[in-house]
Amino acid sequence: MIQEAIPGGQATITGRFTATEARDLVRNLNFGALPVPIVLQSSSAVGPTLGAAAISAGVIAGLIGFAIVALFMIAWYRLPGAVAALALAEYLAFMLAVIKVIPVTLTASGVAGLIISVGMAVDANVLIFERTKEELRGGKTPREAVHIGFSRAWPAIRDGHLTMIISGVILFWLGTSIVQGFALVFVLGVLASFISAVSLSRVFLLAIVPETENSPFWKWALHSGFLKPKA
Repeated sequence: MIQEAIPGGQATITGRFTATEARDLVRNLNFGALPVPIVLQSSSAVGPTLGAAAISAGVIAGLIGFAIVALFMIAWYRLPGAVAALALAEYLAFMLAVIKVIPVTLTASGVAGLIISVGMAVDANVLIFERTKEELRGGKTPREAVHIGFSRAWPAIRDGHLTMIISGVILFWLGTSIVQGFALVFVLGVLASFISAVSLSRVFLLAIVPETENSPFWKWALHSGFLKPKA
């Protein structure tokens, strides 16, 4: 407790100190009074154009990455891949809306988290489509295969997204400001990709899949490579 002002350079400080604590306090106070001059060695300024350039480059990289992922999904899975690309576009629109509403300052690290979460969103669709293909090869009807494929892929999707959310929370809790920006956007992206894969992809796929095998979709699936005929 400081008992009085210090107009003349002397004052009384009281408290419950041990001898060691009192000596430490005196030493710390004397350190501030050392006659050591402050000399400016160097200075630098970072203008906003550097950050703007980093954000612009990140956005371009994200668009290129999205386009490559969408093209790969369409080339590999044909029509279901196009469904996944559409769900992915809905996911990006939802993420941008969330970032705007919260609001989240989108830094270069945040853009990196957003781009990585795009891959997470596609990963869930890959699990669903591969499970669906297995059911189709087993003789299930298209709609039945889609329902079973979603239900059997659900545990892997749930556990994978949960572990990523836990990792993101730990990064946000223990990381620096740059890491926190990455972790926040990453966790939001994982949550959005979870909704996109489980809800949007399922709705879109069931909307185009027929009830029976006697349909153009079934024939298309056999000839396009989405469904390989049983041996």
